[in-house]
Amino acid sequence: MPLRSSYSSYQEVAVSVSPGRRINDVPKSHNTPSPVQQAQQPAPIHPLDKNGFIPLYYQIERALMEQIQSGQLSEGDPLASEEELSRQYQVSRMTARQALHGLKMKGYAFSEKGRGTFVTRPKLDKNIMHLQGFTEDMRQRGFKASSRLLEQAVIEASDPGLAEKLKLKSTDRILRLRRLRLADGIPMAIEESNIPLLHFPGLERIDFAQHSLYQALRDRYGVRVGYADETIEALHATADEAEMLTIPRRACVLSITRVIMTTQESPIEAAVSRYRGDRYRASIRVPVTTIE
Repeated sequence: MPLRSSYSSYQEVAVSVSPGRRINDVPKSHNTPSPVQQAQQPAPIHPLDKNGFIPLYYQIERALMEQIQSGQLSEGDPLASEEELSRQYQVSRMTARQALHGLKMKGYAFSEKGRGTFVTRPKLDKNIMHLQGFTEDMRQRGFKASSRLLEQAVIEASDPGLAEKLKLKSTDRILRLRRLRLADGIPMAIEESNIPLLHFPGLERIDFAQHSLYQALRDRYGVRVGYADETIEALHATADEAEMLTIPRRACVLSITRVIMTTQESPIEAAVSRYRGDRYRASIRVPVTTIE
């Protein structure tokens, strides 16, 4: 949470004098525009408290953030420029710049050179110490999760590396699922799951475009997860991944390779997920007993 400042507020004044103009002709306050200027300036949605202790830039930042969070401003919408905010709120451009910078630092906006500043959504924290399926994760965040099934096939464990992870023979069968995961219709991740059918007969008959894999394993097969081994990397998206995730080619993705084990040390899934780098960041809480 941003810190509240205890600095006293002050009134910002900008004065310029044209050649040949007397100083008495200059308006005494930057906050008293001419009638023409007043007609051109939209009224602020949230008037500023210029006599309080909260900095003006932070009041503007909060006003813009409230418009984004309430849906008045949607993702991709342009934000007012420094100059427009300066006129609208009767503050200096430096104050307007600080407000926009605060939004960008919190992940609510981004700037493109020559185009302006636009609304975006803050990145989602991927808690790598907490194992949770995409569907439940999005539900708890208030998003509607959906999947686009890219592949659902039964294959043999002919890949030696995959067979080793799942403790299978090369002739054992695996259910392979590849899904594009979406939140409120926006592509968020590509997931590939490999599940040993030796332990889960009939799993291949479930439509995983409509159902949660982990919920099916828990409710239908009584699976109790013990732990997961994960490897996390920052990679460049392939051309196919970039197209499916609607991100620029070679944009960064958060890659998580995972093997999930039951409480009896049996592997139930070997998975690889690619999360959009502009939507996700990894977070972890580290227990500290000593610092050396």
